[in-house]
Amino acid sequence: QVQLVESGGKLVQAGGSLRLSCAASGRTFSNYVMGWFRQAPGKERESVAAISWTGGSTYYADSVKGRFTISRDNAKNTVYLQMNNLKPEDTAIYYCAAELWGSVYSPPTMFGSWGQGTQVTVSP
Repeated sequence: QVQLVESGGKLVQAGGSLRLSCAASGRTFSNYVMGWFRQAPGKERESVAAISWTGGSTYYADSVKGRFTISRDNAKNTVYLQMNNLKPEDTAIYYCAAELWGSVYSPPTMFGSWGQGTQVTVSP
């Protein structure tokens, strides 16, 4: 499996921006579909965005379309989530995950490798 480490989460005011990073190691990064997921207190983990092996295909949850952008740099074994116009409802722990030869539309249960998460808090 691939090992994942997220970074970039912090406290930000509504309307602000953040960029999360997820560094991967251990396997051929370009063989993995990469996804960002989030879990708010008392809620189930939900898909936020995903990106295919080459970056040519992406998926976004309706709640973040037009505000968040997922990207990857296979040379750096890193996937990013640029979050703009943040809202208080975006507050959650954000997780990076990897699925070998997967699909950008896969549910969280299909992703076999997970990072430890990074906290994003958006104040009103």
